[in-house]
Amino acid sequence: MRFMKLMTMNDSVKAAVRRILDSYLEMNNHRKTQERYAILDAIYSIDGHFSLEELGEKLVKEYRFPVSRATLYNTLNLFMELRLVIRHRFQGSTKYEACFDNNSHSHQICTVCGKVTEIDSPEISEVINELRLKRFRKDGYTLYIYGICSNCQARITRQKNMVKKQYKKYNSK
Repeated sequence: MRFMKLMTMNDSVKAAVRRILDSYLEMNNHRKTQERYAILDAIYSIDGHFSLEELGEKLVKEYRFPVSRATLYNTLNLFMELRLVIRHRFQGSTKYEACFDNNSHSHQICTVCGKVTEIDSPEISEVINELRLKRFRKDGYTLYIYGICSNCQARITRQKNMVKKQYKKYNSK
């Protein structure tokens, strides 16, 4: 039953973003191409962040629909303009994310390995929602918190301990 609710919600989101794209294309006399809709469907079937390359691979593998890099790039720019996709510039890489039903969220980014994890923090959301900005209406937010993940912390600690052992061993001779 829970899976059925998830499918229904995901399907309704996909239908809503398709309507937004339809309206925009009709209002601006643009063609409704198969590529645009295939890319939109692929994006909204990805859970989390993706790169241009990952999106292209998904279109080929799962949709059997190869699309040029230029088409992907131009279509993603259109979707960002329509606020259907958001671009993140993480350390040394550009990632995208579907954002129709998730305008506000936070990320923690490891400065050592580059791993990005979304965090759900009602406290952060509450503070930002209550924040009053002068001459500005908030639509949403993305917060980046940089630090070192537990895996990298453990690896760094092991390396430090190994260096200490070697130092003591060398100095005790």
